[in-house]
Amino acid sequence: MLSLIRNYRALKRAGVMGMNRRNGDVIERNNDRRFYKLVDDKLESKRLAEAAGISVPELYGAISMQHQIRDLPVMLAGRQDFVVKPVNGSGGNGVLVIDGVRNGRYRKASGVLMSDDAFYHHVSNILSGMYSLGGHPDAAMFEYRVQISPLFEHVSYRGVPDIRTVVYRGYPVMAMVRLPTLASDGKANLHQGAVGAGVNITTGETLGGVLHDGVVDEHPDTGQTIRGICIPDWESLLVLAARCYDISHLGYLGVDFVLDKTHGPMMLEMNARPGLNVQIANGAGLLPRLQRIEPLSAEPRDAHQRVALARELFSSR
Repeated sequence: MLSLIRNYRALKRAGVMGMNRRNGDVIERNNDRRFYKLVDDKLESKRLAEAAGISVPELYGAISMQHQIRDLPVMLAGRQDFVVKPVNGSGGNGVLVIDGVRNGRYRKASGVLMSDDAFYHHVSNILSGMYSLGGHPDAAMFEYRVQISPLFEHVSYRGVPDIRTVVYRGYPVMAMVRLPTLASDGKANLHQGAVGAGVNITTGETLGGVLHDGVVDEHPDTGQTIRGICIPDWESLLVLAARCYDISHLGYLGVDFVLDKTHGPMMLEMNARPGLNVQIANGAGLLPRLQRIEPLSAEPRDAHQRVALARELFSSR
């Protein structure tokens, strides 16, 4: 019991935000539920971003009815790689990355082969709501599969890393790169076993990381260090994340970007309830950063100004 109390006090001193504080205070005060649909619905998020001039992966099509599954061969004709997503999914559940199609078999990013029947069964499960928020009937979307940037090839296993930035009242406050692993089936999702590497918010250089709530310095599959990777054009990425506050109207959100080998930065999605492992990855608590932003948020500033102030405030990490 005494050790639990000591751990609690240490976390409190470090300003680490827990789930209750996030949900009952930060999200409750800053995220109007009227706007949740703008980020929970991935098709709506994609439309918002495109309208704002923010690049997103090309949409090949979407279906919402079981009988439309029979139309997929025409929709995906000639596509050798693509991504299938539940439109209202969360936590990466139900996302299927296909990097090859041959003789009626689909090769997942992990290298595992799926039969025709297994692929269509997966899509059917998406439509039934197996992966949706609240378990409601859903739609399935099919989009361009991002090609990994050479920057991350040595610290990623059969998948494309993404950059998660936490944005508070329009200011980027903390970020990490999520690195796919064998355990995560090639997906950049921490709950499924991906590595989260903290990022210095000022310089864009990666720090240590987190794997299943434990601190790591190397990728578990490649053995390469995850520290010291400098993300190019970091300021522009932060500005894109900050602009997502303006289009989502959410005061506390996570924004996920990828660096495509050919097309550069692309927004994957926005999240109204971003996870808290970003704190472990950065070795820092969110609460002190949120508190430093609150007095600034009363002044109207554009995304570039907000990013400049955030980088100055958090220049020590």
